[in-house]
Amino acid sequence: MAAKSPRHKRATAANSATSPPARSTDGDDRHIVALDLPAGGPSEAMQAYFAKCDEKLGFIPNVLKAYAFDNAKLEAFVAMYNDLMLAPSGLSKLERELIAVAVSAQNRCYYCLVAHGAAVRALSEDPALGELMVMNYRAARLSRRHRAMLDFAVKLTVEPWSMEEDDRAALRRAGFSDRDIWDIAAVTGFFNMSNRIASAADMRPNSVYHGQAR
Repeated sequence: MAAKSPRHKRATAANSATSPPARSTDGDDRHIVALDLPAGGPSEAMQAYFAKCDEKLGFIPNVLKAYAFDNAKLEAFVAMYNDLMLAPSGLSKLERELIAVAVSAQNRCYYCLVAHGAAVRALSEDPALGELMVMNYRAARLSRRHRAMLDFAVKLTVEPWSMEEDDRAALRRAGFSDRDIWDIAAVTGFFNMSNRIASAADMRPNSVYHGQAR
């Protein structure tokens, strides 16, 4: 085989220097999970829901695509998510997203930290708060209400067996009703489940989340 000329070597080096470096998120929107799941298809209702997401958000969240292999599981996930995160509650949408990120930080769930960290940044209009929540919610200058809420959610995540009346009383003193306490626990439980499924499947968040609300 003939040796490459110095000119060819210089041209190759120049092309390499001008080529954009590979991004750590390259492929995340194509290879969503690390499992080879059977091909399925969302129902007409779920296809319409996907179209609504695409219209409102500009993309379909990868978690929905991941669940689409089994329409029954997809519909159950969507119904539970929408009820817990979007339905009327004594908790604001931002408060529910704060819980999602605080729980996901304990579980080190890449998907949920990226997706819901972006939601915290957008809803709070405070990009630094989103970063603080991902790293350590205790470093954030939170209100007494929010600190009590997140302390409860994190304890329920890491030591669920140790929950007692004092924990519920602390939430009541911070202004939460008993229904609110139920909702805090429900959101906490949902994200503990979601974190584990996402981590088990190596679920990748949509790359667009990384740049949102910065």
